[in-house]
Amino acid sequence: MNLESSPAEPRFRPLPLPGLRRERALGRDFLLVEPELLAALAETAFAEVQHFFRASHLAQLRAILDDPEASTGDRFVAMELLKNAVVASGGLFPSCQDTGTATVYGWKGERVLVEGDPVAALEAGIARCWASRNLRSSHLAPLSMYEERDTGTNLPAQIKLYAGNGDRLRLLFLAKGGGSANKTFLFQETKRLLDPDRLLAFLEEKIRTLGTAACPPYHLAIVVGGLSAEQCLETVKLASARALDDLPATGDATGRVFRDRECERRLLERTRQIGIGAQLLGKYLCHDVRVIRLPRHAGSLPVGLGVSCSADRQIEAFVTPDGVFLEELERDPARFLPDRAVDLAEAVSIDLDRPMAAIRADLARLAVGTPVRLTGTLIVARDQVFAALARRRAAGEPLPAYLRHHPIYHAGPARAPEGFPAGSFGPTTAARMDPYMPDFQAEGAALVTVAKGNRSALVVESCKKNGGFYLAGIGGAAAVTAKDCIRSVEVIDFPEFGMEAVHRIRVDGFPAFLVIDDKGHDLYGRSGPG
Repeated sequence: MNLESSPAEPRFRPLPLPGLRRERALGRDFLLVEPELLAALAETAFAEVQHFFRASHLAQLRAILDDPEASTGDRFVAMELLKNAVVASGGLFPSCQDTGTATVYGWKGERVLVEGDPVAALEAGIARCWASRNLRSSHLAPLSMYEERDTGTNLPAQIKLYAGNGDRLRLLFLAKGGGSANKTFLFQETKRLLDPDRLLAFLEEKIRTLGTAACPPYHLAIVVGGLSAEQCLETVKLASARALDDLPATGDATGRVFRDRECERRLLERTRQIGIGAQLLGKYLCHDVRVIRLPRHAGSLPVGLGVSCSADRQIEAFVTPDGVFLEELERDPARFLPDRAVDLAEAVSIDLDRPMAAIRADLARLAVGTPVRLTGTLIVARDQVFAALARRRAAGEPLPAYLRHHPIYHAGPARAPEGFPAGSFGPTTAARMDPYMPDFQAEGAALVTVAKGNRSALVVESCKKNGGFYLAGIGGAAAVTAKDCIRSVEVIDFPEFGMEAVHRIRVDGFPAFLVIDDKGHDLYGRSGPG
């Protein structure tokens, strides 16, 4: 990151925040920053990224709609994500129910002095943001090696500050959700990989394993090299946020970091031939690819891979002698919508307020990939609930009736805005519940599940053996789902789990598509593993 660069109009706007002054000492001019300025800046920045996107990201979604080579599924997902951005921009519903880990990177010039503890100041602003808005606390504090409790504040945050030259402070704020963070990988390779064809083949193989669980289309980042594993992976995160886009295009004998734009071009083309697409098969698994090359130790070649998902949340800020400047995000995402709506096809209506046998009979008549609209009762349960029920089952207790009589929606909602039954309430990653499915389905529980992303062969086999089905919602459309589809919400079990409690919800026209059926068919089976 270049501390000497300045915020350029119109990308940055001034913030009228008090707490900045100049002082002269030891023959030099210093910039003094009060803690409350940093707190207010962090609070504002994280509020912005929960509701607004960069215009460049929205333009890439619109480009999918305008591409004649995009599949119907690609266009439908892009349309839903643009609609979601419009709803989120209203300031009530965050764009994703997983409002993320608050992460801050800072680059501070030596002539910038922060009064007090800058990390504490940033965390104070983060805590205020999460407490005052319709966000979700997702952080679990370990009480012991095995016991955890929600902190209730979404703290602690991940904050890293670097020292540099100059009289300005540059900050990058990211809200990183668990789903996209889980798609960060490190591979310890050798010199043998540094061959053009071998490297591209290796990377394509790893890209295929990303699947759809983290809500594509992705901004994909790949880093080859690094003096340590942690340097490699930190560079992955920064590259996925497009924070390293101004790197040079070539290396040199000093170990200069650079972007390989030809490798980026070739890899992007390969992602568009894989077939996974933007969740429903097609061309747009990725919006773009960044490939960064780092120096390395002769005996080590780390390779890192990661994504920024459809909840593409990052914003930059500067504190300079001229004031405080915050990156300007797009305030009018509706301008990217097409004149005509995009739909998959005539969706099949499924009434969920019937016996499970009737619901399964309807689904058994459909081919995988068929779009559906769900209306009626869903039971919301995910990681903590499934783990607790598995322990009860191991102790000889029966699984609860609600797990047998209703479809199960894997989700964890954000706080509900006043006057609405639900906050942002999109699906969570289905694969995290895969290990429980064979035992649960063998007892007639969780025979119909709704979540996001692809699932393992374990679930395909269990559904075939036990007559189960898996339907995927559109990942990344949590705001529009809550506003348009959810009619009521009540907690019915495990209230101590917070957002992971068991909820009973009523939905109206909830969009999903059949991914796994009771015959062993898997929509993603022909698109590679995930």
